[in-house]
Amino acid sequence: MPSLDLLMPRPMLPHATAVLEKEFNVHKLWQAGDQAGMLADLRDKVRFIAAGSHSVVDAAMIEALPKLEIIANFGVGYDSVDAAAAAQRGIIVTNTPDVLNEDVADLAMGLLISTVRELPQAEKYLREGKWRHENYPLTRGTLQGRTLGIVGLGRIGKAIAKRAEAFGLKIAYFGRRRQADAPYPYYDSVLSLAEAVDTLMLILPGGAETRNLIDAKVLEALGPHGILINVARGSVVDEPALIAALQKGEILGAGLDVFADEPKVPEALIALDNVVLLPHVGSASHHTRAAMGQLVIDNLISWRDGKGPITPVAETPWPRS
Repeated sequence: MPSLDLLMPRPMLPHATAVLEKEFNVHKLWQAGDQAGMLADLRDKVRFIAAGSHSVVDAAMIEALPKLEIIANFGVGYDSVDAAAAAQRGIIVTNTPDVLNEDVADLAMGLLISTVRELPQAEKYLREGKWRHENYPLTRGTLQGRTLGIVGLGRIGKAIAKRAEAFGLKIAYFGRRRQADAPYPYYDSVLSLAEAVDTLMLILPGGAETRNLIDAKVLEALGPHGILINVARGSVVDEPALIAALQKGEILGAGLDVFADEPKVPEALIALDNVVLLPHVGSASHHTRAAMGQLVIDNLISWRDGKGPITPVAETPWPRS
């Protein structure tokens, strides 16, 4: 079989890259001094894209590659890929669902507990030697008696709910539609959900439809005992509104694994002592990232071999009529 051309816009894990280099003729866009020139040179060659974490594959890139057939995205979220533009061209887009559910759900619950019980702050207190002089102050927050509102009850949302139930939390949810098999109360807007709960867990897709979904009104509805946990995308939260709510005590605290302009984190957030901040590590274990990379590879090889995509996204034209 002749070597087929594959574009890699950003670096991927070494193992995944090594496998792809055996299967395809890999072109590493980020290494090119003239990226526009590389795309022009590859215009009639590239049929495959392996989109590493947060690789931007926009309409312009798709237009520049008329032979493109498939974009395999590393991650369950694919808001950095213009799936609608790809669909208009009949191009397949895939993502990596399921293989990261458990690690992300574990992280989400760990972030919730850390935020409510101020675990990083307490550790810092110990490390600074303050415990030798006085006990750490009692935390205002507790998991006891809380109701967790999950915004986005997909695969990961259900895994989080299962864990939360084990901690004795009541569950409610908001999504694009009511799920017949979900045993939890459903709210038809994120605002009505926020009014009914004291803890919001965000695990929904990013993109234009959900940008700033969590705004000042939602945070106000969550209330002074409210906790916000975001393991979705930074874009779903109005970050200045969140900072203001935290500063004014309009909500109790927040745990954030994602931010609006990563890896930049606002100094105003860093300065607050009622937040727990993580550097987007929801799926960041060797085990899970390796499984995600393998699913990218499997999608590309399956398509190359005429077997179709394994995990096409909702917008993608598959199966074809």
